Amino acid sequence: MTNAQAETRPAAQGLEREVRTAAARAGVTWIGYRVPMVAGPRQMCCFDSIADRADTCCGVCRLESGSGVTMSTGSSVSAGNSLNGRGSRVALEPASEFLVLARLEAGTVGRVRTFTPDCDIDAAGLTVVWFTGVKPDDSVAWLSSIVLAAPDSGDQHERAGKTAMAAIALHNVPAADRALETFVAPARPEWLRADTAFWLGSARGDAGARILARMIADDPSEKVRDKVTFGLSVSKSPSALATLLNTARNDQSRKVRGQALFWLAQRAGKEALATITGAIDNDPDTDVKKKAVFALSQLPRDEGVPKLIDVARANRNPEVRKQAMFWLGQSNDPRAVKFFEDILLKK
Repeated sequence: MTNAQAETRPAAQGLEREVRTAAARAGVTWIGYRVPMVAGPRQMCCFDSIADRADTCCGVCRLESGSGVTMSTGSSVSAGNSLNGRGSRVALEPASEFLVLARLEAGTVGRVRTFTPDCDIDAAGLTVVWFTGVKPDDSVAWLSSIVLAAPDSGDQHERAGKTAMAAIALHNVPAADRALETFVAPARPEWLRADTAFWLGSARGDAGARILARMIADDPSEKVRDKVTFGLSVSKSPSALATLLNTARNDQSRKVRGQALFWLAQRAGKEALATITGAIDNDPDTDVKKKAVFALSQLPRDEGVPKLIDVARANRNPEVRKQAMFWLGQSNDPRAVKFFEDILLKK
């Protein structure tokens, strides 16, 4: 970090107490500390969008005015393969820690930001109190208090509540799983349960997948369970795929079944294809059948186009056949052109 009026304090008396002391100061104060991060190649700095790769970077990140933090998790953020755009720095292995920074003013946390240590941060001359020896469980507890105090909308919601939740999900301690699980209790606000579902899938592995499986079965909100299908789709846990497949086949909500089919198409694979075609053949709801046809159009062409042709030729439901023809027409695939030629010539 550069251009900071930096102070260093031990957090021996507990993080929450130290933050309260810092928050009592006049004006703006930032606090920061390091904690262990969940495994995997990951880079966090000032970007404008979430990406699967980290080929380029942002230069210097301005702490006060920088854009939202973007997380890159692709293969280019890997050992021996990360020469970033901030000079000659080379990351020889993925980061095992990340930085948590919070903006304090008038006794309130107005913003929470997260960075990996390779991000260059410009503090613009502001006071930054750096805490050492922060216990990860204390960090999770303090960040949880920010999440639970956040309103349902507005700057505090976006810049403090949601970002504090993301920071919790990145902690490499079991306390993070326990905290996120409390966020998805049925009595919590819908936005909190829905947003937590994403982080359970993207960062919490098998533990997150188990919580998502309970959510998809038990959450009373169709809107939340719709979001859970996305969380399942981004999870790398094998059990998450099994839950997503079961949801596409058996969920009581046609909307949730349709969303599960859509996300299955992004995963591709034989199991996904079998479930999608099974929905076209067997789901009792025409809207779900049509969503399954759309899911076929999202598969790799060699998997999806032949199945779309089969549906367009033989499905008994005229709405489903029409939907298959529409997506074949959008594919620009020679096999689809041949299919339409055959139909026209028969006329």
